[in-house]
Amino acid sequence: RCCSWVPVTGLVICLLLCGCVVDLVLAQIRYSIPEELEHGAFVGNIAEDLGLDVAKLSARRFRIVSGAKKQYLEVNLENGILFVNEKIDREELCERSPNCFLHLQVVIENPLELYRVEVEILDVNDNSPSFPWSEFNLDITESAAPGSCFPLESAQDQDVGTNSLRSYQLSANEHFILNIQTRNDGSKFAELVLDTPLDREQQKKHEMVLTAIDGGSPERSGTAVITITVLDANDNVPVFDRSVYRASLVENAQRGTLVLKLNATDLDEGSNGEVTYAFSGHAPLKVRELFNVDPYTGEVRVKGVVDYEKASVYELYVQAKDRGPSAVAVHSKVLVDILDVNDNAPEVILTSVSTPVQEDAPPGTVIAVISVMDRDSGENGNVDCQIPSNVPFQLHSSFKNYYTLVTSEFLDREAVSEYNITLTARDLGSPSLSTRKTILVQVSDINDNPPRFSQPSYTVYVTENNAPGASICSVTAFDPDSNQNAYLSYSILEGQIQGMPVSTYVSINSDNGNIYALRSFDYEQLRNFQILVQAQDAGFPPLASNVTVNVFVLDQNDNAPVIVSPLPKNGTVATEVVPRSVDAGYLVTKITALDADAGQNSRLSYQVLQATDPGLFSVALYTGEIRTIRRLVEKDATRQRLVILVKDNGQPPLSATVSIVLTVVDSVPESLSDFGDLTLSPQPPSNLALYLIVSLSTISLIFLVFKKSNLNLQISSAAKVPTNCMEVNGNSSLSQSYCYKVCLTPESAKSDFMFLKPCSPGSTPRNNETKSAENSWNALWWCFTPGK
Repeated sequence: RCCSWVPVTGLVICLLLCGCVVDLVLAQIRYSIPEELEHGAFVGNIAEDLGLDVAKLSARRFRIVSGAKKQYLEVNLENGILFVNEKIDREELCERSPNCFLHLQVVIENPLELYRVEVEILDVNDNSPSFPWSEFNLDITESAAPGSCFPLESAQDQDVGTNSLRSYQLSANEHFILNIQTRNDGSKFAELVLDTPLDREQQKKHEMVLTAIDGGSPERSGTAVITITVLDANDNVPVFDRSVYRASLVENAQRGTLVLKLNATDLDEGSNGEVTYAFSGHAPLKVRELFNVDPYTGEVRVKGVVDYEKASVYELYVQAKDRGPSAVAVHSKVLVDILDVNDNAPEVILTSVSTPVQEDAPPGTVIAVISVMDRDSGENGNVDCQIPSNVPFQLHSSFKNYYTLVTSEFLDREAVSEYNITLTARDLGSPSLSTRKTILVQVSDINDNPPRFSQPSYTVYVTENNAPGASICSVTAFDPDSNQNAYLSYSILEGQIQGMPVSTYVSINSDNGNIYALRSFDYEQLRNFQILVQAQDAGFPPLASNVTVNVFVLDQNDNAPVIVSPLPKNGTVATEVVPRSVDAGYLVTKITALDADAGQNSRLSYQVLQATDPGLFSVALYTGEIRTIRRLVEKDATRQRLVILVKDNGQPPLSATVSIVLTVVDSVPESLSDFGDLTLSPQPPSNLALYLIVSLSTISLIFLVFKKSNLNLQISSAAKVPTNCMEVNGNSSLSQSYCYKVCLTPESAKSDFMFLKPCSPGSTPRNNETKSAENSWNALWWCFTPGK
């Protein structure tokens, strides 16, 4: 809607409120000021007239943009007053144009508002009329008839309107008067009219003063002296074939282009009939600069640059006179119509550019305000603006020749961080002229992307016995956002490993994601574990992502084999009995060893390191079985000592050795076979087994109460035959292990129970306690006779 014209502080203002898109407000306001005001002169309180809060002008980046070469006007942001920044010369700004405006655009942001401001520059009478020459000479024949007209040089006044040239005055004289006429453009010119006949014999010269007066207040004037020389009569004067000539000329015609050819004839002969052409006295100076008249041919040609945008028609006043004595000039008028050509490309002015724009800005957000203009007229001056269709922006036309560049969809900085939008302004002339201007629109980042790890999960292999503090791996995350939104920090989320906080096992560098081991890992205690690493950006609010790191501890050959059996007893080397009558391949015993490592590091091999007779016994490479290589003969020693090397397959390999003494006997003791008959006979046995079970149960119970220990039971038919013993071994919190021996006399065929005593197979720190226990057990004797 439009509001009516209302006066504000003595000035005329019009406020035109128009529709807008998104938060863009478009309005128009108009002021009028006289030219030549000094710096700081008041124009208007633009903030008050637009209803703006003065306190927010700076915060909202209030500014004015002008297409003029100079910044004539400025705004005081403290009080909102529009004032003159530089003295304005209307004649310099608009030349002779009847209307003169300064077009301004006022831009305010947050939200974006646009106002068109027109400041009309009113003319003041600061220029006096002036003639091109201070003295004019006219030759007039004494035979000139009263009423004859003689054109005079016109005065020029740079002012316009009422301040321009209004009239001419001629000083008092006896023969001449003035005839004032008006051109098509409204300017005035004067003709000297002969009122009474001249008489050369009475007066040869006449002088008068011509005064040009403008319409200003106070009025200004300029003068020139006219000197008239009276000549003898010349019977005939030249005659133009037309009283008014008319021609058309395209603007920007090349210099020397023929406009038209004047034609005047004189009926006299000789020099009295030779006609010469020239501009008449009142031809304007501007016309003389643009056109030239050939004095002999009468051809009117282009002399300067003809511009339609400055004038669409020119009036040329020409004269013709013969070359005889007392020649009298005759006059004619030439009208030259200038035809517009499309010689001005559109001009594009970026009034306001709001960049960068946030990537989450809603569609319709105003990015730039653009004004275009074309100095041509008609279709040549109509302009159409376009931008490429493959960008997420659109052009909306608000006022004529004013456009707003807005977003057409949501932006994504990670896909495109900036746009170079080529704006093409093309007029409708033929051929069409265009101007291209590139608008750089930068997209600012918002924190809309969480960090992304380079892998969905990480698997790390760490060899045990690693050095504490050493880096075991590095995780890397990437955030497609920018600046603070892309700055990442790494952390390990809380968790437990074998009941301990994960922070006691590993740490992470928050800047680069390097993970460090805080302790030395032991494969035999911890083979793998998981940690959860988080990458978080520094945006607001921050975004984070997690990734799992699987850590596998690799085995290192750090454990030597351990001999399980046979074990030394009572600090003596383990012994075994071998009958002399056995054949080759007889299984003597088996070496058993364990390795706490894994894989190849725990794969054991056995070999004979030392032997009394290397050709008598062998050990299986992988099972540790000791077998005879051949039959034993009489000359073989009865005590054979073997040192067995047990070696793992690690790099470097670790090993252990065990010594064993093999005793060669001629025959198996009889008690051994009797004992075998006792255990294997199908006949009903004596009650010895029952008594043994009851006794052992009772003793075990008593011992558990007092010693709280596991039991090791050994049953032997003779103290000197360990191979026929039964042992029950166990470990307890006590460093001492106990064994219970049930001994049978070898002479007893009835398998009488002889004694039961505890013993310690190895040295212990509790020797006194062990001896005391042994003495107590030696006191226990039972004797059983079958049938009793």
